[in-house]
Amino acid sequence: MTFKAPDSLAEQIAHYLAERIIRGELKERERIQEQKVTQALNVSRGSVREALLILERRHLIVILPRRGAQVSELTPYHVTNLYALSIELYIMLARAVIERWKVETDLAPFLDIQQRLLASLERDDIGAFVEGSFDVMRAAFPFADNPYLQETLENLLPAISRTYHLALERRKGEMGQFIGTFASLLQAIIARDHERAREVLLAYGEHNCQLVLATLAER
Repeated sequence: MTFKAPDSLAEQIAHYLAERIIRGELKERERIQEQKVTQALNVSRGSVREALLILERRHLIVILPRRGAQVSELTPYHVTNLYALSIELYIMLARAVIERWKVETDLAPFLDIQQRLLASLERDDIGAFVEGSFDVMRAAFPFADNPYLQETLENLLPAISRTYHLALERRKGEMGQFIGTFASLLQAIIARDHERAREVLLAYGEHNCQLVLATLAER
């Protein structure tokens, strides 16, 4: 495998390993051995170590004393706390969009994402659908203009994506429900209805959290 700019080598390695964890190819508590990754990807050990630190910051692995790196567990405790925090951050983003959009063209990126989500649903493409759902969040970042909020959400994104993949692989019908939720959220944003946007996002977060917890219980 050959890695290229513009991302740093460590970021590219982290992305490669993150995708394997998110898709479930690397299992919970499975060890990630630096030497094996170094040999498999033909990269330096220092870059692999840096990549593992990135993955730890993004909550996909834990690095244990004298035992090295292993894939983090998905437990009800972790899922519940992940959703409790991420939904509050989504609510902050929604409020920023509601307060700062001025003309209808400001909302064009969200409408474009809505169409791409529908196309992913028709193709039954879970990967593209999950990525598209996060594009909603990224389209809201310029309205918030808050680098701390953006950095926090970007670091949480892989962990959230992991839960989405886990749930959607078993319940693909949930993609249609997300599109309905997004439509309701857009209506609240257009109406500048803070409370309705908050209600939609809280209900969405609770539903998704319970969906992931149910999937964990079935394993």
